[in-house]
Amino acid sequence: MLIQICVGSSCHLKGSEELVELFQESIEKYKLDTEITLAGSFCTGQCNRTGVTIQFDDDIVTGVTTENFRDVFRQRVLTPLGIRE
Repeated sequence: MLIQICVGSSCHLKGSEELVELFQESIEKYKLDTEITLAGSFCTGQCNRTGVTIQFDDDIVTGVTTENFRDVFRQRVLTPLGIRE
């Protein structure tokens, strides 16, 4: 799975750096480093008023924040990989 976190200026101001750290911690916690490639991307043109834009393979999700990170990670990463918390 390829996860690309927007690090463009708008998303950077909305907390993309913190989300990168949360993804790194969660990937390590669930030992997914061989199944997930985490990368940065520049603006995907999906700017949202709230949160960061993240692409999971071909699916783009907008509005990701530190507050909803756990839900997004569960829905977009753990569930598709068949992992339960």
